[in-house]
Amino acid sequence: MPYDEGIDVRIQKMIAKWKSTTHRKMFGGVCHLINGNMFCGVYKEFLILRLGEDAAVDALAQKHVRVFDITGKPMRGWVMVDKNGFKSDDALKNWLVKAKIFAKTLPPK
Repeated sequence: MPYDEGIDVRIQKMIAKWKSTTHRKMFGGVCHLINGNMFCGVYKEFLILRLGEDAAVDALAQKHVRVFDITGKPMRGWVMVDKNGFKSDDALKNWLVKAKIFAKTLPPK
């Protein structure tokens, strides 16, 4: 199943003015990077987010959020959010900012 390009368009609009961002196609979807570190992307119809282990645990308590697991081995610190979890632009921006904040703690690649 291809990834939802509409979600990616929304992400690109939100992060267009952020410095040091790039994107690349991976695992049948698309990932966005900041300073060379993946922080978000789209897999099928899900927003994927790298939040770090503590924030990911907190996020999993919310509706529409689940562990990012596409191979049978969950990715620690990552979550998947279905479309109902980011219907509004404010909700999407909130998720993206959380992922950006975590990614900025990582050393640039």
